[in-house]
Amino acid sequence: MPKLEPYSRKLSYSYQLGVFPSLMLLEARPDCAARLLLHPQGLENEGVIKLRAQCAALGVREELAERVLRRESKKDNCYAALVFNKYDCALDPALNHAVLCQISDAGNAGTAMRSLLGFGVRDVAVVKPCVDVFDPHVLRASMGAFFKLRVKVYDDFDAYRAEFPDRALYPFMLDGAKPLNEVARAAAPPFSLVFGNEQTGLPPRFAALGQSVLIPQSDEIDSLNLAVAVSVGTYTFMNIHA
Repeated sequence: MPKLEPYSRKLSYSYQLGVFPSLMLLEARPDCAARLLLHPQGLENEGVIKLRAQCAALGVREELAERVLRRESKKDNCYAALVFNKYDCALDPALNHAVLCQISDAGNAGTAMRSLLGFGVRDVAVVKPCVDVFDPHVLRASMGAFFKLRVKVYDDFDAYRAEFPDRALYPFMLDGAKPLNEVARAAAPPFSLVFGNEQTGLPPRFAALGQSVLIPQSDEIDSLNLAVAVSVGTYTFMNIHA
């Protein structure tokens, strides 16, 4: 088998670290699984046993790879990982979307994706420049949710808009024109919830592209963490339109 390289964006494969997220990968994308990496100290772990059985049934090769696991996870207690082949997705035009614009932090991106799946949004557009969505740290933060989403990366927001020109857009902005609850009640699916960079948010031009949304908050803080804003906004929209 070829040597496994340290993860980089240019590789055709990535690493899903951890037992539970690896099981999620096998559930959602079994055809992408390529190699099961195991830590010798974790072979009796209940989750690892289940993971090995599922990989054996799928014909996925397993190997002891303590060094690779430590290198990719930066931890000594990562007992398993799946090497999987990267893949492309198309977004469903009939369903609601989340659009993550220029997200730069792997933890924020992965946590936001986990919340989106939890609250019922499975189609996610990610706009460049952005974090690599296949980075193991994004995948780890999503706790396997990534594999149950349809995630597509766009070169810019205009490329997303050109593919879905008639959708109602709801950009979340610190100076949004209307409060979240009011906008969510009036929204008509399918809609796109648009969130901006952790530091700079969305550029002012987004206010003219759709109905801008404000998440009311006290003046004791300047803004919410991106993943928190995604969670609050998505829950509110999806709960009203459940």
